[in-house]
Amino acid sequence: MKPTRRDHWQSIYEEKDEIQTSWYRPHLEQSLGCIDNLKLDKNLPVVDVGGGRSTLIDDLLVRGYRDVTVLDLSAKALADIRQRLGAKAKAGTWIEGDVNEINWPEARYVLWHDRAVFHFLTDAGGRARYVTAAAHTVRPDGYLVIATFASDGPERCSGLPVCRYDATALAVEFTPSFTMVTHYRDLHQTPSGRQQPFTYVVLRRCRNSEST
Repeated sequence: MKPTRRDHWQSIYEEKDEIQTSWYRPHLEQSLGCIDNLKLDKNLPVVDVGGGRSTLIDDLLVRGYRDVTVLDLSAKALADIRQRLGAKAKAGTWIEGDVNEINWPEARYVLWHDRAVFHFLTDAGGRARYVTAAAHTVRPDGYLVIATFASDGPERCSGLPVCRYDATALAVEFTPSFTMVTHYRDLHQTPSGRQQPFTYVVLRRCRNSEST
């Protein structure tokens, strides 16, 4: 039987320490810069989609965010974050699940962050369901921060094919529900020393009248 996506990522996190994964960074500086620039109300809820074992929640809590949710397919990854945070883990909400399968609350989040989940959605149907989920749960005038491999980035990651994007192509995937605010190019250096170019886009959730 072919492993499910959940099985695949659970195996990755069970077999590899964080520094052995190509996406590891001590801190997600580009993501944090995007979020800092938005000057959000830190009492409002934010979600990190596919958070894995990243330190984004650590850094958001240090910045004073009070309502941070982390979603991931891997129970192991979420358990590792909670162990690292210790008592601070109580400040987070933890969801084990698939971004395209869970029941997202309507207009809840002011920010949806995703570093390197969307580019694994290689079929149009999966991408459409993802956009629908984001549009449903991000409140009007809320934001998406989405990072994928750039158009000149790797064609595969962790044994899986990916879609690569420049900023325009990535933003188009989210129209008409979201509009581009800004975009960035980030060169991520893997623990093994290779460089992986990423495209970052910051998108704003349109009000209904703007998206029609």
